Amino acid sequence: MKVFFARAQMQHRPTQYGVHGRLVQPLENPNRAATLIESLESLGLTVGEPARDLEADRAAIERVHPAHYLRFLDTAFARFQELPHAGPEVLPNVHPYFAAARPYGASPLANGARPEPRTTGILGQTGWYVGDLSCAMTEGTAEAAFASAVSAIAAARAVLSGDGAAFALCRPPGHHAYADRASGFCFLNNAAIAAELLREQYGKVAIVDFDTHHGDGTQTIFYARDDVFFGSVHTDPSAYYPHFLGHADETGHGAGEGCNLNLPLAFGSGDGEYLAAVETLAERALGFGAEALVISAGWDAHHADPLSKLAVTGDAYPLVGEMLGRLGLPSVIVQEGGYSLAAVSEAAPAFTGAFMGARA
Repeated sequence: MKVFFARAQMQHRPTQYGVHGRLVQPLENPNRAATLIESLESLGLTVGEPARDLEADRAAIERVHPAHYLRFLDTAFARFQELPHAGPEVLPNVHPYFAAARPYGASPLANGARPEPRTTGILGQTGWYVGDLSCAMTEGTAEAAFASAVSAIAAARAVLSGDGAAFALCRPPGHHAYADRASGFCFLNNAAIAAELLREQYGKVAIVDFDTHHGDGTQTIFYARDDVFFGSVHTDPSAYYPHFLGHADETGHGAGEGCNLNLPLAFGSGDGEYLAAVETLAERALGFGAEALVISAGWDAHHADPLSKLAVTGDAYPLVGEMLGRLGLPSVIVQEGGYSLAAVSEAAPAFTGAFMGARA
């Protein structure tokens, strides 16, 4: 199985992360990528640099993210530094209000995206396009985010070219990125970009997300569509990130009704509950008629992860890999969360080895 990682992803090196009223050192940092590379190479896999085609890559990204949002990412750091007394990184300090009653995914614009903001100043645009204090932008953030998406694009193209599966080692991750908003360490939604590419050849695509956090960005992008199924097992968001989406009654909107499945787990849930939920997601993906699969793979449900509220052990991950590998679908694995380097070193190779073994 090919593994893709663009070295430019290391250029995202934030120093600030807002949590519990403090700015602290970010958990999402380059050490994660280095650990993942080492872990996957221990399986005998070769981690390769994806080929770049700037025009085609940009076009693939724009199938999910509107051009005005991409322009913001491209220019935000330089514009922010022109402010008097600017801090070292781009961070929002104001946010617009959107009526909570409007159904997610019901926007008349594609992928739930909002229109381009009327505000032209960098402070207003940062509040419009950046959802929280976990997405500090440095000088290299935009390049790293695009390189992360290119890794997902390369993996999807490999599958479209006949590979049974490919792994996109994406960092920064993507599943909290909305069509036009960065949040939760995420800037571009790599899983959604991969799914859109797979749709070129496959009539129906399923996305299965087993990160400990709900993939709110991915859900919103596909919420009103019936050609992409999104299923997620995650920690109950009632008092946990992303807080506002990820509940069991969110089942899709319009044509997408029934194509969204959330299986939130109570704090303290262990391997049994977690694995049963993954099995349900796999069954629903097949029932949906999926012809290809995107896996949003996060290792942060592991009890050792600093963000985890679950009691999932390392023993669960090879079983998850086996379950999803047995589906036998053309598959793109997209790296999401996982912030304990020790847990990542255990879970990522265990999942990947079992996934490949189930497909052999």
